[in-house]
Amino acid sequence: MPSAKIGTSILQRLLDAFNAHDVDAIMSFFAEDCVMDMPRGPDPGGRRLVGKQQVREGIESRLAGIPDVNYGDDRHWLCGDRGVSEWTLRGTQVTGRQIEVRGCDLFEFSDGRISRKDSFWKIVD
Repeated sequence: MPSAKIGTSILQRLLDAFNAHDVDAIMSFFAEDCVMDMPRGPDPGGRRLVGKQQVREGIESRLAGIPDVNYGDDRHWLCGDRGVSEWTLRGTQVTGRQIEVRGCDLFEFSDGRISRKDSFWKIVD
């Protein structure tokens, strides 16, 4: 399990990889049997992606849907094998609509890698 110092560094580097739109770098943080729960989907928990291939496809979809996506106003913390990142997502959807939402990711770690990432967004009406 990562220490608090290492963990928050991992979360900052992950966010930096998202902002660089570097899918290979993003995926290097995830365990092979990872799970990612998307903020939207057919179930109350969103859409669940299981395994590195599905998680990769989900991340690629996010980057394709909001090509200039950027996560800012961030902060990160860790407690044991769990971590949290808070951020503001800004960007332009492929439809041309601007998006700005506050959200957070809840993480679980196993052997220094992300085993689960669960994303939450505030919905702006």
